[in-house]
Amino acid sequence: MTTVEYQVPNISCGHCVHTIQMELGDLEGVQVVRADQSDRSVHVEYGDPATEDQIVALLTEINYPPAN
Repeated sequence: MTTVEYQVPNISCGHCVHTIQMELGDLEGVQVVRADQSDRSVHVEYGDPATEDQIVALLTEINYPPAN
């Protein structure tokens, strides 16, 4: 299991949190997703076949790109 944490400046409300958790949760291999509105972070725990590139690509696709 791999754990990653991202800062996502576009998180501004509960709907953002829900969208991120639902979309990433549907990615095969993702076990845990926690998005936090207060500090604008996303915590993801995943294993095969998910990859970090897929997670970042999906966040970007749904308009919540991680900060560089």
